[in-house]
Amino acid sequence: MCFASGRKGDISFEAPRLYALGFVGLFMLGGLTGLILAAPALDMPLTDTYFVVAHFHYVMVGGSVMAYLGGIHYWWPKVTGKMYHEGAARFAAILMFFGFNFTFFPQYLLGYEGMPRRYATYLPQYQLLNILSSAGASILAVGYLLPVLYLLWSLRSGAAAGNNPWNARGLEWQTSSPPPKENFSKPPAVGEAYAYQEPAP
Repeated sequence: MCFASGRKGDISFEAPRLYALGFVGLFMLGGLTGLILAAPALDMPLTDTYFVVAHFHYVMVGGSVMAYLGGIHYWWPKVTGKMYHEGAARFAAILMFFGFNFTFFPQYLLGYEGMPRRYATYLPQYQLLNILSSAGASILAVGYLLPVLYLLWSLRSGAAAGNNPWNARGLEWQTSSPPPKENFSKPPAVGEAYAYQEPAP
């Protein structure tokens, strides 16, 4: 689906696209497990277990935060006029995706095995999956911290972004980065929306 929307495009994997793909993956898994909870025969035993906790986090946190960070990374050069470190951004996106799955996928299994939520302790048979979930949370925390560091670094030491670092076709990329007060000093040129093989106007 994501690749089909790049018709006539030169698909690349910069940080904004990695975050967008991460959003699709996490939100889709959260949505599909919502279908399981919509079936009364499964919802009754899974209610108030860690299955619901994992489902909620996949939809509300995994989906929302990945999409939010994808937007920040895409618009950062336009808003600030500075480029962040692309390698660090890609690493953070991948680390966040795997850290999130290591944190919350074991909770699906815990819920399926019957571990209730909102309890301070748990039975010994749940120990291994809880340790995996805690280790994943540590990985996820590093993934969340990295964008703060390299985005702040870019404000001081980042390379100049230029007007259109993504070779995008939208009108907003035809003005300087950051844009002037009135956005355009002259009317922008409107070209073919999918002509990515040509330089943007």
